[in-house]
Amino acid sequence: MFLTPEEDDLTNEYLRKGFVIRASNDKASLEWIRQTVFDLSKTILEDTSDDAAHDWLNKIHNQVPVSELNDFRVRLIHAINEDVELRVNYYRVARALLDPIVGNELAMQMRVNLSIQYPDDASSLLPIHADVWSGDSPFEVVVWIPLVDCFKTKSMFLLPPKETEELHSRFAEFRNKTDEDIFREYEEKMMWIEIKYGEVLLFNQNLPHGNRVNRELETRWSLNCRFKSILSPYGDKKLGEFFEPITMRAATRIGIKYDLPGAKP
Repeated sequence: MFLTPEEDDLTNEYLRKGFVIRASNDKASLEWIRQTVFDLSKTILEDTSDDAAHDWLNKIHNQVPVSELNDFRVRLIHAINEDVELRVNYYRVARALLDPIVGNELAMQMRVNLSIQYPDDASSLLPIHADVWSGDSPFEVVVWIPLVDCFKTKSMFLLPPKETEELHSRFAEFRNKTDEDIFREYEEKMMWIEIKYGEVLLFNQNLPHGNRVNRELETRWSLNCRFKSILSPYGDKKLGEFFEPITMRAATRIGIKYDLPGAKP
């Protein structure tokens, strides 16, 4: 391996834990993302208050009823993805982690997702799952960006690699059981992610993960988006349908178009 010592350490941490968290090297892009989400949220709600973004986002549950949350979230997801700069800034926020872990020729999910999880709200839960269980490529990673500080049940859980191997070896035992049965069996082994605004999480989506009812006093806001190496195998989510190349290099552009002279059509 010709990795630098820093890249080698990062690689080993990711393989051991199934995730890495680092402060973003591009604070300007991260602030652009949060400010854009904040501004668009206030526009949708016709809110003219002058509250600071961090406080306003944490307390959104005091303003939008649970019954209106999903409609608000869907409208906001559409609005933020209308801005072509969103995905550019998203990549820049995570680039320092993506390059050594995934590579520098990347395909990126065509739409960024947004999660808003109120305190004590069971309507926004994501049961334990691994993306590959439903057809995603095992070569994908998730970049998860919090817009507020996330901790305990205000965050997400992840089953570490060794425990995931054990679960896979016992998978037949859960054939006639529910996602909740799997979670209860491994609840004590789950890793709860603690991450502050200003940091970025990159995790292995082959590992079981999800969230629970948020028992904290603040609302969680987080963005997530998948990345993979352009030339790695695809699952059900195809290039051009779900993923788009974003950093294809010259040699790859030449190679995929090349036809050997005299070759049969």
